[in-house]
Amino acid sequence: MKTPNERTRKKRLAWAAILLFFAATALICWQVGVPMVRLASEPEHFRQWIEQQRLGGQLIYIGMVALQVLAAIIPGEALEIAGGYAFGALEGTILCLIGGTLGSFLVICLVRRFGMPLVELFFSQEKLHNVRFLKSSPKRTVLFLLIFMIPGTPKDLLCYFVGLTDIRLPTLMLICSLGRLPAIVTSTIGGNALGSQQYGFAVLVFIVTFLLSGSGLLIYNRICKAHNHNGKK
Repeated sequence: MKTPNERTRKKRLAWAAILLFFAATALICWQVGVPMVRLASEPEHFRQWIEQQRLGGQLIYIGMVALQVLAAIIPGEALEIAGGYAFGALEGTILCLIGGTLGSFLVICLVRRFGMPLVELFFSQEKLHNVRFLKSSPKRTVLFLLIFMIPGTPKDLLCYFVGLTDIRLPTLMLICSLGRLPAIVTSTIGGNALGSQQYGFAVLVFIVTFLLSGSGLLIYNRICKAHNHNGKK
């Protein structure tokens, strides 16, 4: 049985590790994430840069997507569009999905190691409160999958929060992978259309994506309000 001193020391070490992780993440976001998003926001330059990396271009892109998921505060849409622009719709989708799955795996493992204190570094209590029903609902696995697949839902928040549940890791990886697929596909198709100079089609794709994301966000907010309201009864 652990003594009070051992428990205190373990708690201090955990907090030190969390703060170190946060500091490292902030430094990476500033030194790598900001230039990465800036580069991805200029798809033609991004494609030229990727082509200069030769065979390493795919691995670098996968790492960039994984970092975006891990850091949570880095926007992913520009990176997904740039992937479609640089690699084409199919390859861009596959590479983006691999990166997103890898990032999700790292997030879930870290959350299961450090728990709520790590999640609270990235997300406010209000946002966490809105999705608390996903942790206790008997249908949480199906709910997670459905909400993940709705365009416009906060995938990074859900990815971190799902690590707090006792759902099996293989199931979580499947949810995070399938759930990201619709948003990735629309972004990479739009990026590919830009790269092929099909500007009318690209605009159409982005308009449809915007409308779907807006509708998805409204649906997500209604689901959260409905479940939280029922939970108070």
